[in-house]
Amino acid sequence: MNQENPKKYFKNLSKGAESKVFELAKSRRQNQTPAEKVLWEKLRTKKLGGYKFRRQHPILNYIANFYCPSKLLVIELDGKYHDEKEQIENDKKRTEALNGKEIKVLRFKNNDVLDKPEKVLNIILEVLNK
Repeated sequence: MNQENPKKYFKNLSKGAESKVFELAKSRRQNQTPAEKVLWEKLRTKKLGGYKFRRQHPILNYIANFYCPSKLLVIELDGKYHDEKEQIENDKKRTEALNGKEIKVLRFKNNDVLDKPEKVLNIILEVLNK
């Protein structure tokens, strides 16, 4: 960490997330969904194409399920909760905000990760390699 200016380090790392978002992200890392666990095992330690990912990473005032900083790519996993009308609108606003920071967002259903993990990984890798 930048010892001289830790605020600058975290601001750059999180693209402007507030400190309370960091605490929530930490909690989410400790309580992953089954789909998040499966995907994290495939992404961690540069297992997918040598790309570095972070999990439950604060960006703005959102928490990305997975984030590849070198490619400005967020991967979101959606459960049934994301099928509700209000959440669909929230997800749309979140994606627009991230796109406004030149961050691409890929969304997958939890069931896709659990049932077809290789297909999901191939899609992610294809986007990363563009």
